[in-house]
Amino acid sequence: MIAAMMTAANLGARLTGWGFVVFTIGSVCWVAIGLSSGQANLLASNAFLTLVNLVGIWRWLGRQATYEDGAETAKAKSHKASVPSLFTATGVAGMAVVDAKGKPLGRAVEALVECRSGTVSYVVVATGGVAGIREALRAVPREAVDFGCDKLALTLSPTAFEALPALDGGDWPAAAVPQPVTA
Repeated sequence: MIAAMMTAANLGARLTGWGFVVFTIGSVCWVAIGLSSGQANLLASNAFLTLVNLVGIWRWLGRQATYEDGAETAKAKSHKASVPSLFTATGVAGMAVVDAKGKPLGRAVEALVECRSGTVSYVVVATGGVAGIREALRAVPREAVDFGCDKLALTLSPTAFEALPALDGGDWPAAAVPQPVTA
């Protein structure tokens, strides 16, 4: 159960990877029980699960952790160098979102990027609710978002933000409704 929570939470490569380590310990123990009790089905299914878990360890503690480390290193170096500061594109999801006065509004769920230009079209912002239940999602046009390294600041007034149409679960628009910037 602990391993399932660690992997389901998806709180980063290392926590997910350690969840697979816990899964592996469990599946190895079940392999031992299958061997000692002559239960071929238990042995076979947990031998396969051990293989799957080892792939999870390699994927999350090996490869993905290396990617996250590289991205974080580039981010940190950019803050100290005479180049524009960077943040990871995957870091947008979960970033705090504040209004123009710095008051917390919610969190970014996703940024939609135009294929041809590579520019952000809009950011989906979640407000209210608990653990995704009864939250409101809104598509905020790129021109109304100031990207910071640790948060996104909206240039919309709170009234203009609330006036944006709420998104319906998995039915997001092809483009956000342009809004006047009200800094």
